[in-house]
Amino acid sequence: MRLAGPLRILAIVATVGLTWILGNLMLGQDNALSRLQQLLTGESSEVPTPESKPRKYKCGLPMPCPDRHFAFRIVSGAANVIGPKFCMDDQVLMSSVKNNVGRGLNIALVNGVTGELMGAKYFDMWAGDKGINELLKFLRPIYEGTLVFVASYDDPATKMNEEARKIFNELGSKAINGLGFRDSWVFVGAKGIENKSPFEQHIKNEKGTNKYEGWPEAVQIEGCIPHKAT
Repeated sequence: MRLAGPLRILAIVATVGLTWILGNLMLGQDNALSRLQQLLTGESSEVPTPESKPRKYKCGLPMPCPDRHFAFRIVSGAANVIGPKFCMDDQVLMSSVKNNVGRGLNIALVNGVTGELMGAKYFDMWAGDKGINELLKFLRPIYEGTLVFVASYDDPATKMNEEARKIFNELGSKAINGLGFRDSWVFVGAKGIENKSPFEQHIKNEKGTNKYEGWPEAVQIEGCIPHKAT
């Protein structure tokens, strides 16, 4: 007899629940059953929303650059298959899509005051002496304040000579003296720089650590470069 009270309560609850479900179904609310299930199981009825994608800024940087700074990103070539890519302030300076990259050293010269692209060429550092001779002609005349963007593709160093290494060293490179056959290298320097550039990455071509057969993995750098004061 003591169970009569609780059973009567359960019967009332079941009747109310069935009435609520039928009413919702008649009114066209097809999710009534799922709502009841959520109430009985304690599951949340809130639909999870996907996390918002992190905002990207110029050249895909995760943070905006300060005023009077150039945003940039450089990616070296991958083995001898994927060419390098240069981006500055959301403008692609060199890439395979633009069809202006090639085996060896890929170099873009940029006006450090205005950001204007002054020249973009690649120099074959594997076959013959034409590449190194053209490289020296390209770099010797640059004036103070010129930004120099560099990325390797395939082999950047077989024809490298002491004069070229000295020029890159004066532009702020720390890795140039150790740059070798099929190394991966990216670098941003400037004519007249006082200290070594903070924008440089270099991975040696070593059989035990290479990502690709005969080549190390691609490298990249990104950041913000202050405009040269006028």
